[in-house]
Amino acid sequence: MIRKLKSGEYRLYSRKTDPKTHKRKNLGTFKTRAAAEKHEQEIQYFKRH
Repeated sequence: MIRKLKSGEYRLYSRKTDPKTHKRKNLGTFKTRAAAEKHEQEIQYFKRH
């Protein structure tokens, strides 16, 4: 899940909420949406392999 911050950067959050905090984990902040999407694909790849 990618959200745009007020600073203009994009932050990648986990898809599911953390059961303890009921919030999404921050998985990194990127300058461009394309970079965030690329990293999200990399995460999904390693989750499956």
